[in-house]
Amino acid sequence: DDLGQRLVGSGWDIRDLAREILNSRTYQRAIDGDDPRLGDTRNFARARVRRLRAETILDAVCQVTNSPEKFKGLPLGARATEIADGRTGNYFLRTFGRAPRESVCACEVSDAPSLSQALHLLNGDTIHKKVRRGEVVQTLLEGGATPGEVIDELYRRCLSRAPAAAERAALLAEVEAGEQPGDALEDVFWALLNSREFLFQH
Repeated sequence: DDLGQRLVGSGWDIRDLAREILNSRTYQRAIDGDDPRLGDTRNFARARVRRLRAETILDAVCQVTNSPEKFKGLPLGARATEIADGRTGNYFLRTFGRAPRESVCACEVSDAPSLSQALHLLNGDTIHKKVRRGEVVQTLLEGGATPGEVIDELYRRCLSRAPAAAERAALLAEVEAGEQPGDALEDVFWALLNSREFLFQH
């Protein structure tokens, strides 16, 4: 009721409503903490960790690797979230539980983890080909970036943060121990795309 009154009072300004919601304590609740009410699973007492939906994961991978996807009937670079037809898609979307869109029920979406998903991320063509095709690492190295700077950029691209000092030091040591820094940095890229921090909303 309060949000409804605020929306009417602002002259139906949706941005103002979104600002009110996003700045509220309810929206900004932590995933964990000392508050005993966080055990309440019914009343949105805390944020819940959940895997991103199939379309969102694929779009995020395409964006950070600079390697767009081609869907049947759509131009190159169209987002998976733009697909209207439930029959249009690819193996990645089916594996990660994209809804067939046979009804308007959100229950069609499957976010249950499976062995197929893990294997596709680890060994499948989608991630590997996009990392290679997008040439993000190669472009950074050719532009004069050091391995440490490339690691920093990959973290910013994938996780929207800088690596912690311990993370950076461990990865840099692995990269410098190898003969081909480009291959090692692509492995770092691949590992970030497989991380829980990239695949889950938290």
